[in-house]
Amino acid sequence: MPISCTIAEKIAEIVFDVPPVNAFDSETWLSLPPIIADAGRNPEVNCVLIRAEGRGFCGGVDIKEMQAHPERITLLNRGNYLTFKAIRDAEVPVVAAVHKFVIGGGIGICGASDTIIAADDAYFSLPEVDRGAMGGASHLSRMLPLHKVRAAFFTGGNIPAEEAYRLGGVEKVVPRTELESEARAFCAVIASKSRKALVIAKEALNGLEPRDVDRGYRWEQGFTLEMYMHEDSQAARDAFVETGKAAKF
Repeated sequence: MPISCTIAEKIAEIVFDVPPVNAFDSETWLSLPPIIADAGRNPEVNCVLIRAEGRGFCGGVDIKEMQAHPERITLLNRGNYLTFKAIRDAEVPVVAAVHKFVIGGGIGICGASDTIIAADDAYFSLPEVDRGAMGGASHLSRMLPLHKVRAAFFTGGNIPAEEAYRLGGVEKVVPRTELESEARAFCAVIASKSRKALVIAKEALNGLEPRDVDRGYRWEQGFTLEMYMHEDSQAARDAFVETGKAAKF
């Protein structure tokens, strides 16, 4: 099953397992919001943990689907938006436990979460400029300072977990082999609290944020559509699908 959710000891554990790289098509993105929302509103759940099996946490969107079905871009955009919003709006805290690559939509998942536990091999990347797309900066800006976000966005470069930790975007960096146990232990501390207190705290903390991350992401998505309509976007996606590398302009 590509997305599973199990509940134990007041923790809902949502696991991605979409080979080969946990890059989700529009149908998978659209399946996530109700899973997340249902977990968060379950009275037996005090904390939601999101993690992944496989080579990396999340490879973002399925570029091959976009290449074959460009008419699905609006479905994909909606699935992204609703997924990230469901995480941020979840009634209880959401913890992301990430390993290896956290790319594109994976950034949205992490940026919408309340806390991130990272394996020592994890890195964060927004290669949208090289993929003929936009989006992701709104959520990365919840994790990292403005100029770091812009440098990463313009270059398509990687931000190692240790650097994200230094800048305050990651709560803890742990050995890859200990990621699951460390994340569950962290979630257990949260899960031991009063659910009522956690729900009120989540709502209060969201309301304290200086800007609306969801509205910011919607703003970005408008530019995503504009970029997808440009010939350079097609060239970028052609290069990635055919060679796995960025196009030359």
